Amino acid sequence: MQRSASESMSTGTASAGSVPRVAIAGATGFVGSALRRRLSDRYRIRGLTRSPVREHTPVGDAGAPDGPGVEWRRCDLFRLREVTDALRGCDVALYLVHSMSPSARLTQAHFADLDLLMADTFRRGAEAAGVKQIVFLSGLVPDDEELSEHLASRLEVENALDAGPVPLTAIRAGLIVGAGGSSFEMMTNLVRRLPLMILPRWTRSTTQPIALDDVVRAFEVVLEDPAALVGRFDVGGPDRMTYREMMRRTGEATGRRIAMLDVRAFSPRLSVLWVSLFGGQPRALVAPLVESLRHDMVASDNPLQDRLAPGLVPFDTAVREALEETREDAADPAPPAEPSRGSTPRRNRVRSVQRFPLPVGRNAGWAAREYLRWLPRFARPFMRVRREARGVFAFTLGRAGPPLLELTLDREASRPDRRVYRITGGRLARAADRDGRMEFRSTPNGRSVLVAVHDYAPTLPWYVYNLTQANAHLTVMRGFGRHLRRAAGPRA
Repeated sequence: MQRSASESMSTGTASAGSVPRVAIAGATGFVGSALRRRLSDRYRIRGLTRSPVREHTPVGDAGAPDGPGVEWRRCDLFRLREVTDALRGCDVALYLVHSMSPSARLTQAHFADLDLLMADTFRRGAEAAGVKQIVFLSGLVPDDEELSEHLASRLEVENALDAGPVPLTAIRAGLIVGAGGSSFEMMTNLVRRLPLMILPRWTRSTTQPIALDDVVRAFEVVLEDPAALVGRFDVGGPDRMTYREMMRRTGEATGRRIAMLDVRAFSPRLSVLWVSLFGGQPRALVAPLVESLRHDMVASDNPLQDRLAPGLVPFDTAVREALEETREDAADPAPPAEPSRGSTPRRNRVRSVQRFPLPVGRNAGWAAREYLRWLPRFARPFMRVRREARGVFAFTLGRAGPPLLELTLDREASRPDRRVYRITGGRLARAADRDGRMEFRSTPNGRSVLVAVHDYAPTLPWYVYNLTQANAHLTVMRGFGRHLRRAAGPRA
């Protein structure tokens, strides 16, 4: 939902007489850590984290890891209430989150569905909390008709964050050059470890890398004048080059002259295996990134890029500085964080997110009711769904067996486009654990429904659960997906 700059409220105006408060989701990451350090002397920073360690860091304590001006709020981005509470009182919310590293021990989900669900939760929470603006670090999106899954997901997250009344600024960047960045580390590992670089076709695509310092400057510019910078803005460094040239110049910065061999017939799967093996990153992270490299990704002209242009850091300088910082960090590593008092070990948790098409005019509430009607037919004669009371459903083996799971409708959290059931009982649910829930949520465009199980702690031993209940759940979800696709018709 695009809005004009006049419709956006300036942070300075919203926080007249006080220092603006800026929330950072992804505050412990590569870019988030740099932003905390740079912004904490001018803004009140609230870092959102899943970690109870950081949540108990004293606010304003000069001896704390972040110094004065930074506070921490524990916040699970899949929990709308926690997100709303964490954002309350903030003027601007920075969103720097990607789902490449799942938080649950077992995650049954595509990364794009996790990203969409978190972004939608964040947007809803920002709206409920009265946030004036969301600023999202996205990726460069080429004009190609068929985007890679990774870039299509970045665009989908932008649209999800922009689906409500809170104005959005999307800062779109390509490869960010800086110590600690996963893509930069992947590239430096390749040039250090390989005596011969095999260069597939994608290495001839054009890219425009940008220094971490310039990305931080982009956020500073937006925070200084948010009303003037509502919309989507590409940012890139001063140098445009092919990936081949980028790796050659990175090799020279490390003191290596690398032999390169161009290979036209080199499948994406081999590229993923090669980059993962020698780049030192997991395949779950490498695969979507490599797929995106077939696109030319350069920044288009826009007002934000124009403001950054005079001081943009050249690529070779950015690489040298990043390598030097990496060496300094290796020589003087930070001490490990101490566990907070009163914290308990995280139990084994399950997260499952599936996306299915919705028939025209239907919403998440309809999908939830349809699921409870459909499941007994699908699972006959093994499973029954018994209505115990208004909003309470028991899943049983046979007609009169004891409940395996019990779902209770959370009326306060549910809306037509979001229906939430708490896992409140049953032999397959821990009696003392009430964090588990099943959620049906309409996507912002209304064309699909996300069916999610969050924070479920099974009673079965973990290896037994993986072999039995986990597979049974996927079988049920695939069957429900087929049912919804038939109901949605040709649109699906």
